[in-house]
Amino acid sequence: MENLENLNSILPFLPLVLQSSSPSPSLSWPIQIIEALKSLSKGPDHSRVESGEVLFLAISDLRNSLGLSSYEINSHAEQGYSVFFDELMSRVESGKWFGEVVPALATLLLKLPSLLEDHYRNADEINRGRREGYPRINTGLRLLRPQESGIVFLSQELIGALLACSFFCLYPTFDRGAKHLPDINFDHLFASLHPSYKENQEHKIRCLVHYFERISSCMPMYCVSFERKVIPMENSPLCVSYPEADFWSKSTISLCHLEVLTSGLIEEQNREALEVDFANKYIGGGAIGRGCVQEEIRFMINPELIAGMLFLPCMDDNEAIEIVGVERFSTYTGYGSSFRYSGDYSDKKLIDCMGRRKTRIVAIDALHRPGMRQFRVKYLLREINKAWCGFFDQIKYQDYQKALQEDEFSRDRLHWDCKTSSNKPSTCDGLHGGENEAQVIGNSRGEHSNQDSDVQDDIGIATGNWGCGAFGGDPEIKAITQWLAASQALRPFISYYTFGEEPLQSLEQVSHWILSHGWTVGELWNMLAEYSTQRVNGETRMGFLSWLLPILPSPLEQSALSS
Repeated sequence: MENLENLNSILPFLPLVLQSSSPSPSLSWPIQIIEALKSLSKGPDHSRVESGEVLFLAISDLRNSLGLSSYEINSHAEQGYSVFFDELMSRVESGKWFGEVVPALATLLLKLPSLLEDHYRNADEINRGRREGYPRINTGLRLLRPQESGIVFLSQELIGALLACSFFCLYPTFDRGAKHLPDINFDHLFASLHPSYKENQEHKIRCLVHYFERISSCMPMYCVSFERKVIPMENSPLCVSYPEADFWSKSTISLCHLEVLTSGLIEEQNREALEVDFANKYIGGGAIGRGCVQEEIRFMINPELIAGMLFLPCMDDNEAIEIVGVERFSTYTGYGSSFRYSGDYSDKKLIDCMGRRKTRIVAIDALHRPGMRQFRVKYLLREINKAWCGFFDQIKYQDYQKALQEDEFSRDRLHWDCKTSSNKPSTCDGLHGGENEAQVIGNSRGEHSNQDSDVQDDIGIATGNWGCGAFGGDPEIKAITQWLAASQALRPFISYYTFGEEPLQSLEQVSHWILSHGWTVGELWNMLAEYSTQRVNGETRMGFLSWLLPILPSPLEQSALSS
């Protein structure tokens, strides 16, 4: 490890120690931890850890050896671990967990120092331009601080070890709040089982237990990237800056195709699309707490997302987080209080040229309980710019500027030019460190070269009622806002899942009418701004879709006319 800058930024939040050694510093566990993990790795006959109650005692011993205070762990966590593993798990499940999974996780934790060293060693090589064919880009694990765009690549094996630390509650937490980092240990999740048991919380834990069972029996060997995307608030010649209302009002970009879906789930879409995470500004929200809505469920069925909570502080208004490559491990039913784990999921997504599954997720946080202020231009701008930040690909900047400046510059021509320029990796399609990760990249380039041009122009948006529901946003405004943002980001399509929202019953009709009349982003934005002004002034109480096209028949009327 030649460059310690990345490591030094994240080291205070890791349970490892950095030791001075020749020829370079090395990472290690404290000696007491090594002995305890070796004992756990030999199974319950040696460690005597064969129940939830004893498991928590082992966790407490590990934490004490790391010098972690008992005040930093939820007081109900002990009962939670006991309730889940001693009461909710069957005897067969418990036998497998303590006989096979816990020893495998202990073995994985013993590898964590070497996994991280390999990761940083290879990240250093890429950043110093020592890998032929790769640009110099920083991909090492570090704090991706607010207002600092950047990308981190992690192998799935390294992620597994990092999440094992969460399960054993080994992360120091004393300074995480000061750095605006979310919780990362699993103590609050287990504490939610006691004293007020909720079945959906049990099933969230079942998803994570299943993930650990899977990686313990067969470790996946691909990669995941985590990127902080930032639209600078100040003008810069190198990238697009934070837009004002005039930017949207004068846009001549054509609206992209809008596909309205009244059934199905975002995570089950089968097109090339960026899938929207209806995020909390602290990524993950209540995933490892008591939350159980869209974002939290996604983090349970794709647990590798949780790794981002280790090093991604909360998002500002001009930021988004894009995560590419996470594997799905579980199926589920229900939502909120009815959420239930329902079994194993075999992820068949193809692998891209960077060694990542072609699962692309973008986390964008909406205004919380905005009420009437959501109709004011200031907050319309906040929401559309937030979505645009998530949907936009900075590599298209030069072509994008041409599109803004040249009316005759057609969308088809724009897509063609972007494809020819998108062969150059950007932070969106960055490279990664880690010995296994580097091998995966090389192998993937040979195995998948026919399918992996991976240009952003082919990738649409899959979304739904972002910022509605618990966040209280207007579904019609949010649908139009995301359509505008996707179009301005030059995405070829947006697949919109309405989830049965009654106000969106006419969305398909309205979008067809708008597209048939060739509206631009600027024209639709201006109508949205005019409507919002009327709402604020009390001049209308209609929903936007009805206000825009009041002459369209309702779906029921349309059905009656067709029959």
